[in-house]
Amino acid sequence: MTRVVAVVAGIITARAVAMAMRDLLAHPVLARTNFRGTALPTAAGVVIVCGAVAVEGARAGLDAIGADRSYPLDRLVVLAGVIGFGLLGLIDDVLGDASGHGGDRGLRGHVRALGRGRVTSGMVKLLGGALLALVLAPIGGQTGWRFWVDAVVIAATANLANLFDRAPGRTIKVGVATAVPFLVLASAPSDRDIAWAVAVVVGLAIGLALDDLRERSMLGDTGANALGASVGLLIVASASVTARATTAAVVVALTMISERVSFSRVIERTLPLRVLDRLGRRP
Repeated sequence: MTRVVAVVAGIITARAVAMAMRDLLAHPVLARTNFRGTALPTAAGVVIVCGAVAVEGARAGLDAIGADRSYPLDRLVVLAGVIGFGLLGLIDDVLGDASGHGGDRGLRGHVRALGRGRVTSGMVKLLGGALLALVLAPIGGQTGWRFWVDAVVIAATANLANLFDRAPGRTIKVGVATAVPFLVLASAPSDRDIAWAVAVVVGLAIGLALDDLRERSMLGDTGANALGASVGLLIVASASVTARATTAAVVVALTMISERVSFSRVIERTLPLRVLDRLGRRP
């Protein structure tokens, strides 16, 4: 029940923060053209970052007033992941096209640019995300190769969420659908704080879904990064070692496949996926 409350709190907070930041999100520096040729504010996912800070700050204040004056470090790790990965995504959202090298896309494009002595905003996001994942991976409580598996899950899940962000609402649908089973199954006492914190992020994403689906704004790398990293942290904290290793292998494989195969084309050619992908979107 507390996780349901957390999701609802996230939804309400997202709407309140989005309304309060309406003028900021409309700033010309965030304007991008979507697949339909319409100019929209990107990086609306900054609402997820600000909303997570607002909810956690409010809860910490209420806890301090009441009997519970401690702040669970697990919730702090999730908040740090949302802020850190969100910031890396914001850098790519704002500076991604600033250099005028639009061809440097995908992992190969960023590596080619690095080989020519130029660091793209995408490479900053990828390398920064890998290093940040190493900082956050101890939340899984593992050492040795298992620690590296956890770091891969966090970083690769955040990156995969970006790869799905090619159509309105797609990343939110995939992120929420992936998070829900783990939120339901996270039953150990040590997982509850993490599940609560991630449930807030899920609620924040749901709160932005209508704007994203109706093409009033774009989640951007900011929101995709934050949501994906949160799901990765939840998997690392609540799943078995075998499940984490499997997740790491699948996510890395999908990332490599995306260099050759368009997810959008696969979705369009697969009827059930196409129906789900178009659900709620404008015709």
